[in-house]
Amino acid sequence: MSESTPPPRRAPWREALRVVIFEADTPAGKAFDVALLVAIVVSVAAVFLESVADIRVHHGVALRNFEWAFTVLFTVEYVLRLACVGRPLRYATSFFGIVDLLAIIPTYLSIVVAGTPSLLIIRVLRLLRIFRVLKLVKFLGEANMLREALRASTRKIIVFLGTVLTLVVIVGSVMYLVEGEESGFTSIPQSVYWAIVTMTTVGYGDIAPATVVGKLLASLVMITGYGIIAVPTGIVTSELANLWKETVSTRSCPQCATEGHDMDATYCKHCGSRL
Repeated sequence: MSESTPPPRRAPWREALRVVIFEADTPAGKAFDVALLVAIVVSVAAVFLESVADIRVHHGVALRNFEWAFTVLFTVEYVLRLACVGRPLRYATSFFGIVDLLAIIPTYLSIVVAGTPSLLIIRVLRLLRIFRVLKLVKFLGEANMLREALRASTRKIIVFLGTVLTLVVIVGSVMYLVEGEESGFTSIPQSVYWAIVTMTTVGYGDIAPATVVGKLLASLVMITGYGIIAVPTGIVTSELANLWKETVSTRSCPQCATEGHDMDATYCKHCGSRL
């Protein structure tokens, strides 16, 4: 790959801030991320506690003030991330950029729309940064591997799910004819629901066949269900076996803040900027 045009010179304070916020390899960067993780855990815990009626009655005001304090904190952090990265728009539209934004919007929306603070539980997604903080490079590599395996298995899984859907429709229709309304199979959709619950081995027990033929069909569906459960696992496992494990780095791109580059990478695989 030819060397792209170098990005414009950045202000020293922006580069220093970027290293602290986006890089986990420095003491300051790791301390920042650990403090951020603690704040996220505490804010999520506050959302959990506020959902408990007794706690909300006695400590609701304090918890809401607590939540506003964290929202202001996360808002400042989000603005600083946009200010120090070379390409703010690319970061804002990245996975973590969207999650960071979603983590602060509900509190502001709660001013005009009731119930939105509960959506703040999305902040738990930000705990995914722990992979960077603890330098779990091996787990990052395995996560990328699993993602690629799932992507490669998508078409096979769609075909599999289509087959299962066809089976449950057929079984549900047959069970409706065999059992009828007197056994609780009041309609074909209700019977298909029973077939799905039975084939997935969930077995709520709210509907059950009463006739010999119905019980025999139910037994076949149950046995088939055990075999079907193993199919998606086998598909993904097969794709995993075909992938080579790659080692990735915790470095982030100074322009778009993307992580997960190869250890020997010189350029960002997303925006092409020099690392």
